[in-house]
Amino acid sequence: MTEAILLVGGKGTRLRPLTVHTPKPMVRAAGVPFLTHQLARARAAGVDHIVLATSYLAEVFEPYFGDGSSLGLHIEYVTEVEPLGTGGAIRNVAARLHSAPDDPVLIFNGDILTGLDIRALVRTHETTGADVSLHLTKVTDPRAYGLVPTDETGRVLAFLEKPQTPEEIVTDQINAGAYVFRRSVVDTIPQGRPVSVERETFPELLSAGAHLQGMVDSTYWLDLGTPAAFVRGSADLVLGRAPSPAVPGRCGDRLILPTARVAPDAKLTDGTVVGEGAYVAEGARVSGSTILPGAVIEPGAVITDSLIGTRARVGERSVLTGTVIGDGAIVGADNELRDGMRIWCDARIPAGAVRFSSDQ
Repeated sequence: MTEAILLVGGKGTRLRPLTVHTPKPMVRAAGVPFLTHQLARARAAGVDHIVLATSYLAEVFEPYFGDGSSLGLHIEYVTEVEPLGTGGAIRNVAARLHSAPDDPVLIFNGDILTGLDIRALVRTHETTGADVSLHLTKVTDPRAYGLVPTDETGRVLAFLEKPQTPEEIVTDQINAGAYVFRRSVVDTIPQGRPVSVERETFPELLSAGAHLQGMVDSTYWLDLGTPAAFVRGSADLVLGRAPSPAVPGRCGDRLILPTARVAPDAKLTDGTVVGEGAYVAEGARVSGSTILPGAVIEPGAVITDSLIGTRARVGERSVLTGTVIGDGAIVGADNELRDGMRIWCDARIPAGAVRFSSDQ
């Protein structure tokens, strides 16, 4: 297999304010745009031609990745004028594929961090003679996902919407967002209109008697759709829990990028990343967090499981837990920001303005 399509056109609304100025696949995870990890893993699996299906902030991808040669790839870019959904995006880039009708084409969602054995998925596709093969993963609580039951051979039996009652939970297998399509199947997707592969393409193929094969691979898998998940994914890449050949340094407790500065007594733990040109001052403690390029963490600040945006600043002694600070925002000294708080780009929070405890 030599070709892949990466679906990177989503607006990433659940990740805002991270995605106000940056498309979701270009937000940095473990020091590089998340998309870099996906491209590198595809290359390691033998893919050499990738088409990026772009839409939101499409203009930022090509200046960064160019023709892909630095990664050993040939990358092409196709931009949707109007959002077309997962299926519509796949169909929209079909003309850029070089595969013969029966050849396999790998397709990735652009927001999944996974340890999937890509070669094993392709082997499953080829040995079973499937029209489409899907990566499935098992989750402990499948209520938030569409369910994909299979028979004893792995053949897909149905696509079930998110279960509403315990009786509807007939399997713990879910669609994990990576597929292998027979090239000719791509051309059956309607052109020029929004299409969802999950809600339209796959169920219609199944009802028409097509062979859809599931392969359960329960290695590392994380949907990076929320800020908390994105921060966790970045930390897991640094810690080596999630595999990627694109992490720019050794796996370990922390990753400090070139030109970043960290005071000798600052403490960085649990997969923390400090981006280029960022500064972590004396006495600061940062755990499981991402400090993007140019950000400043002032003395004594305590940051846990949070993401600090490009050129943002966190004031002295401020305590942040499970928080996202947008690009260019300033959090003054002695603030306390807790789980789920999002501070928008360029916002200003005065010193001591937000607290959950006494000021004594």
